[in-house]
Amino acid sequence: MLLLLPTTTYRAPDFLAAARKLGVDVTVASEEPSTLEGVNPAGLLTLDLGDPEECARKALEFSLRHPISAVVGVDEETSVAAAEIASALGLPHNPRGAAEAARNKALMRKALSAAGVPCPRHSVFDVDEGPAGAARRSRYPCVLKPTFLSGSRGVIRADDEPEFVAAWTRIARILREPDVRRKGGAAANEILVEDFVPGVEVAVEGLLREGELEVLAVFDKPDPLPGPFFEETIYVTPSRLSDDAQRAIADVTARGCRALGLVDGPVHAELRHNDLGPWLIELAARSIGGLCSRTLRFGAGMSLEELILRHALGMELGGSQRDPRAAGVMMIPVPAAGRLVRVEGLDAARAVPNIEEVTITARPGQTLVPLPEGSRYPGFLFSRAETPSRAEAALREAHARLRFIIVAPGS
Repeated sequence: MLLLLPTTTYRAPDFLAAARKLGVDVTVASEEPSTLEGVNPAGLLTLDLGDPEECARKALEFSLRHPISAVVGVDEETSVAAAEIASALGLPHNPRGAAEAARNKALMRKALSAAGVPCPRHSVFDVDEGPAGAARRSRYPCVLKPTFLSGSRGVIRADDEPEFVAAWTRIARILREPDVRRKGGAAANEILVEDFVPGVEVAVEGLLREGELEVLAVFDKPDPLPGPFFEETIYVTPSRLSDDAQRAIADVTARGCRALGLVDGPVHAELRHNDLGPWLIELAARSIGGLCSRTLRFGAGMSLEELILRHALGMELGGSQRDPRAAGVMMIPVPAAGRLVRVEGLDAARAVPNIEEVTITARPGQTLVPLPEGSRYPGFLFSRAETPSRAEAALREAHARLRFIIVAPGS
């Protein structure tokens, strides 16, 4: 198994644990060389994940010495490279164009609109043209966003022209950051402007097999997300929407996959649902981000990562029915900008009934940056209960018991 794991991902421990459980030999490919690569040449590989053709060439050369049975990319950064490598090796994969469309919001919107999939009306602007003309030509309320960043980074609502100009200026500043420019390439010169879609927001976790979508879970997002920023906090499954609404959500997600040309592997979708039905906001050729997959269990305690690896290797899935108990996760919001000193109340949070895990991923001394500039959460809370309401209530109670001690910038 070739696992494409960027150094910044949260996902490495869970994917590696799933591989160990399956007894699979793993080669970890990352964009930064490891000091251990020389002593473990079969287990570590350095790839420039931003250059899919070079990734495919190096992986093909590597496979002559160490045969590869499956390729899995864990996030947007790796999805295009994974498609290119799998194609070169003759393994099941998404077409590269489909992976690129799922990674770039401008290409995604174009494909969805052409196929008649419900999605926001949109326009794409060049950052260098400045915001004044774009603000005059846009409808309100609208949402401005980079075309390639994830996790709501740089996503800002504007209700009028002054707010539009302020949002544009803020996003342009993010796009000028060196690491963002390297990641985005030409896309770092684009800003997507789309109509704001009101309604409740949900997330869909699915698995594509030969183009057919199996919905693994539908998550409610009980916290309203009206903007101006779109910081995601709580996900709870199963959804409390009606069966008809959930069927419509699954149908629009499947139509979105077909519109983009996605045919294989995990997908994660974000939709809004209102009186007109579901609207597809995002569709990614990867599984749910952060540590949120820990909410999901299948069959006899199988993790989402194990399910994905089993699918990639052509193994029996062993039952992809989700554990019937309600489960939830809170992506702990950054409470303030500054340097983290410590987190208090951990024992009290863990003592809340139905709380399964409290994980703080930020380290003392780390600088915390809130959205829309920030890109990482300081931690995650996990709950499991008999009903979605109890799972949600446990997350809120545990969060209320935490206290982040932060030193403001410049202090």
